[in-house]
Amino acid sequence: MTMSVAVSQPKPGGVSLEDEILRLKKERNAVLLAHYYQESEIQDFADCIGDSLQLAQEAKRTNADVILFAGVHFMAETAKILNPERIVLVPDMAAGCSLADGCPVDRFKAWKARYPGSVVVSYINCSAAVKAESDYICTSSNAQKIIEAIPQDRQILFAPDRHLGRYLMKQTGRDLVLWQGSCVVHETFSQHKLVMLKQQHPQAKIIAHPECPEALLELAEFVGSTSALLKFVQTDPAEQFIVATESGILHQMNKAAPHKTFIAAPPQGNCACNECPFMRLNTPEKIYLALRDLKPRLEMDEELRRRAQIPIDRMLALS
Repeated sequence: MTMSVAVSQPKPGGVSLEDEILRLKKERNAVLLAHYYQESEIQDFADCIGDSLQLAQEAKRTNADVILFAGVHFMAETAKILNPERIVLVPDMAAGCSLADGCPVDRFKAWKARYPGSVVVSYINCSAAVKAESDYICTSSNAQKIIEAIPQDRQILFAPDRHLGRYLMKQTGRDLVLWQGSCVVHETFSQHKLVMLKQQHPQAKIIAHPECPEALLELAEFVGSTSALLKFVQTDPAEQFIVATESGILHQMNKAAPHKTFIAAPPQGNCACNECPFMRLNTPEKIYLALRDLKPRLEMDEELRRRAQIPIDRMLALS
């Protein structure tokens, strides 16, 4: 259920929202984890900013009593799987993911049953129920390493992102059976507009997330996870970059390399389609409310949680 933004008991007058959030974090012994795709204001007062792997690792090692996850639903689920005894808050329960939504567990189980004896590797962008049916979980940061750790004689099923799966096939030489899902943001980038943008900025390097379609990845001079893209722009000598992933990462890129120029790759339509509509449901106001009221809370069946933890632990052990 999505929590209303309306505040029945507003914060004290004359006190900034950020100050109240900082006060409540201390009072609740809470940690605020934020994905790179959150709006810049949230990134700036988060305790930890990262991609899915970094945030999963941070959730595993936190000593906080409360984990407030400014990301999307599957990320908060991962935090709860790793921290069953802690309160896990989600600013807006409607913050989902097109990849997770496009891979319902009943269809996933039927697909898996068609390939008995296969090893199932699922991208972390999936529900806890799908994780529980998987042998390994991966992120874009460690997917290649996990695929390469599986014996060559084992068939691998990969879900739910077909673009990441196809990229991994090229990188590893493995023949993966792919679930045909995709990210609503990365699917919208326009190859034609990207070529035109490159012509306008010939010195700029195109960098892309592997969730992008293959045609866009072929134009990129570097392909990597969100954290890898951030690291690349700091170390590469180029002064301009065209960035083909969710535009929230540009905030951290500008902070890390303020002397460089970062250009968001254009979507097909005249829209803000390079912003994840689910990630942007989270707002500072909702974060304040979640800390104040300790809800919405993410709860999970214990048997499901234990089953889902097994492939996540395997991922973390390899990472």
